[in-house]
Amino acid sequence: MAELITLTALSIVVAGFVVGIVVGLTGMGGGALMTPALIFLGVGEAAVVVTADLTAAAVYKTGGAIVHKREGSPHMQLAKWLIIGSVPMALLGPYLVKTFADPDDLDSTLKLCIGFALLFAAATYALRLYINLKRVRNGTHVVDDNPAVRILPTLLVGALGGLLVGITSVGSGSVIMIALLMLYPGLSAVKLVGTDLVQAVPLVMAAAISNIAIHGLDWGVLIPLLIGSVPGTLIGAKIAPKVPQSIIRRGIVVVLTMSGVALLDKAGWPPLGAGEDDTHPMLIAGVGLFVLVILPIVWGFLRKSEGLPMFGKPTIAELEDPSFQPGLIGMKRTDD
Repeated sequence: MAELITLTALSIVVAGFVVGIVVGLTGMGGGALMTPALIFLGVGEAAVVVTADLTAAAVYKTGGAIVHKREGSPHMQLAKWLIIGSVPMALLGPYLVKTFADPDDLDSTLKLCIGFALLFAAATYALRLYINLKRVRNGTHVVDDNPAVRILPTLLVGALGGLLVGITSVGSGSVIMIALLMLYPGLSAVKLVGTDLVQAVPLVMAAAISNIAIHGLDWGVLIPLLIGSVPGTLIGAKIAPKVPQSIIRRGIVVVLTMSGVALLDKAGWPPLGAGEDDTHPMLIAGVGLFVLVILPIVWGFLRKSEGLPMFGKPTIAELEDPSFQPGLIGMKRTDD
């Protein structure tokens, strides 16, 4: 018990609580935020952090999936094929790393994998917004909550997501979500989230089991993480309607990008430096500032290229809802 009542444990509780609130607010995957947060807190090596994060995610995602299942929101056939693809790869992923990575370089290898996964997650979120912008601009979206399942592409999405989650804990709520949006653009927001949550539970459980079998489980990390993340997620979900989503989601893209670059830096990725002994905090801060300043400008020009004002409606929150149908008068292209 003594190891649970420490400054480190308190910092894990706070980190879990803060990330839990963000997950509850936005529905975005906790692994993409929690894993780098715990690594930067220095609570353990990357393998320890990934294992604890996956185990905690299996707990709080189960609660969310049960709620969505009771409300009838998941597309169970779609979730089934995602699970068939993802679970075997989630079990296999950690063993692939163990087999091919030098044991002395395991921590650096995992940090590299997580760093690239975070940048991939940030890119997929930006792509998701752009896809929705095109959909709203064209005015061709039709809600279809019971689409025919495209088995092979769905299996491949599950397999890629399972491998990514099994190795890094990142991807169950970010990368797979954008893939679902691209494969099944007619799914409403509640159906999309419900399906993603249901498929994520066995996925993260399989990934957690495989990582525990290889690395063991540090209860001194897991218990404080659960103490913080579970109530944080509940509070975030409760206050979500009152909080401006656009600011939070843009902030998440900035944080994911900075965290990804920082982990690549710490891992000694050759273009950045030599690792722990040669990191570049000013470069990381510069990347964050660049994304913070440039991102809204790029987004404005993308909107303008679609014939919309650079800023204003449709808002980020409206674009995030696949069922959003704006009044399209005055929004159609004209060939002048």
